[in-house]
Amino acid sequence: MPKQRRFPTRPRPVSIGVDRHLRNRVRVFAACVAAVCFGGLLARLFFLQVLDPDGYALRAADQQLRDTVLPAPRGEIYSADGTLLAASETCWTIRAAPRELADELVAPAARALSDILDIDPEQTLEKFSQRTSNDCLLRRRVDRETADAVRAWCEENGAEGIQIRQDTRRVYPQGYFMGGILGFTDVDNAGLWGLELEYDDLLTGENGRVLSAKNAWGYDMPEQYDTLIDAVPGCSLTLTIDANIQHFLESAVAAAVAEHNVAARGVGIVMDVNTGAVLAMTCQPDYDPNDPRTLIDEELRAAVNALSGEERSAALQAAQQAQWRNKAISDLYEPGSVFKLITCSAALDTGAVTPDSQFVCAGKINVAGTTFRCANGKIHGLETLAQGLAASCNPCFIQVGARLGKEAFCDYFAAFGLREATGIDLPGEIKRSEYYTADRMGPVELASCSFGQSSKVSYLQMITAVCAVVNGGNLMQPYVVARITDADGQTLRTTGPTVKRRVISEETSAAMRTLMEGVVADGTGKNGAVAGYRVGGKTGTSQKLDSEDASARIASFVGVAPIDDPQIAVLICLDEPHSWTTSGGALSGPVCAQVMQQTLPYLGIEPSYTEAEQQRYFAQVPDVTGWRAAAARQKLAEYGLDANVVGDGERVLTQYPVAGTTARKQSVITLDTTGSYDAAADE
Repeated sequence: MPKQRRFPTRPRPVSIGVDRHLRNRVRVFAACVAAVCFGGLLARLFFLQVLDPDGYALRAADQQLRDTVLPAPRGEIYSADGTLLAASETCWTIRAAPRELADELVAPAARALSDILDIDPEQTLEKFSQRTSNDCLLRRRVDRETADAVRAWCEENGAEGIQIRQDTRRVYPQGYFMGGILGFTDVDNAGLWGLELEYDDLLTGENGRVLSAKNAWGYDMPEQYDTLIDAVPGCSLTLTIDANIQHFLESAVAAAVAEHNVAARGVGIVMDVNTGAVLAMTCQPDYDPNDPRTLIDEELRAAVNALSGEERSAALQAAQQAQWRNKAISDLYEPGSVFKLITCSAALDTGAVTPDSQFVCAGKINVAGTTFRCANGKIHGLETLAQGLAASCNPCFIQVGARLGKEAFCDYFAAFGLREATGIDLPGEIKRSEYYTADRMGPVELASCSFGQSSKVSYLQMITAVCAVVNGGNLMQPYVVARITDADGQTLRTTGPTVKRRVISEETSAAMRTLMEGVVADGTGKNGAVAGYRVGGKTGTSQKLDSEDASARIASFVGVAPIDDPQIAVLICLDEPHSWTTSGGALSGPVCAQVMQQTLPYLGIEPSYTEAEQQRYFAQVPDVTGWRAAAARQKLAEYGLDANVVGDGERVLTQYPVAGTTARKQSVITLDTTGSYDAAADE
């Protein structure tokens, strides 16, 4: 078969127009790619230089600098008399940078530092074994001795990477004192309770910083490269609470709680009648703010510790919350007969009654089918308003409430500030009380509320209302912080008296002061009397209607002195006492009297004794010089005085105080028998 002949392929002709079009497309594509790339770069540069100019600077600084925070001390808290109540103390926090620690020192350092810091050695070794770590916490807030021990070990062994950083911690120099008012802070020195929480923003200072330069390997450079920014301490508080008056109150209430086996704590408040300033406030038993998480009730602590797991955690948390709770402002209670002061004031102010208005007490009274009995089943018969208040007669005040009427009763209840929070500068105040409005109040509810049952108010609301009763009729704003100063001692803010509103007239207030004095002089409040002072007051023994225990009572007493020129009001409440009685006059009256007896002279209010009080409480010191010691002692005892015999002599040579001096009974008279006796002295 013949071989086929191959012809050469003819070249394809190239069109000049098509070639130019292709090149243009390539150029456009390249331009678009360039535009996208440069646009992205420009956008990134715009973001870095305009929108986020500090980003890379911060990243560079983070690589080149170690930023150590210098915690700022919290501001101090002082009582009105200058006693330091809360302060910040210098301490040290121990941290480590394991990557800087030499390999051969990892195990020895873990053992030594665990021993010094009293921490778990295995956990410490595990932290040090993380060789890339640049920071780990070993122990917070150790004292100087411990910090010095860590520093000494590091110097002796040439250990690098152990950081001893200055820190601060909150301390309360007075210990078990004002815990419920002061509150406490957390591990980061942030306020968690009480004044520490309420004024946390002001008490918290501005932290300082130490900027330490680091080399390329991440290790610290010499100290000359450090930059120090000083910390600024927080502001300080000066309270209206006087430490001495607080001591008087805490001691008296704590003793009463123990003596009368009070199950649900005792509450005490001392208030300046004319300004609303709180001079003292306590809930007993109280906790130590230095150790707030330890339960102070030993039986409760044992019961909680007997539990385990989540059950124990829940029980512990509930018990701690109850311990920290400031009952004086956070809890409501039935004020009982103390509330009769409000009913009486309202009725007098409206003209519904006068001090001489007459009422009948038959021992009980029927209101719309409900029988109310007088306390202890007493029958007072015909009595005036003054006599009814002095005797704390329930039927009398049911009749007073009926004459006043529910509309006026509810209006005055609100006017006295008993519906709303007082607005005191403490956290945790309950927002509203429990009460009847006029549209929900029938004759039975009005009757019950008139003598202090069926309504619940806070302890602070009650004493604030009583102050309005006696100070001329002004409802004052209660407060506990008098002054705020900055770190340089400059006053930033002061708090003065604030009148919320006038509640009753001055004439009504004057009449109430007279009636309240009668309660102490001739009525149920005799145990609230204080020798040398005119005292007005009111007793209260209220039933806890919401308690499962039908016998649960709150024994209370409110006292005001001097009643002719009121300066202070004292409210004492013992919640569920288990004693020989639950009477407020018998249990709380003496506590109130004790607080006033100590507080009034401390405030410079001098006593003025009646002739009867002079004879009862004082004696004129007889002359026993020259007497035999035993006979002299017996003679002094006849005058109600005690003797302190000095020396071994047979007869008294001198005495102090000298004869004729007026001394309070039970005072000690010093009899000096030292030296020889001149028999001629007997002639």
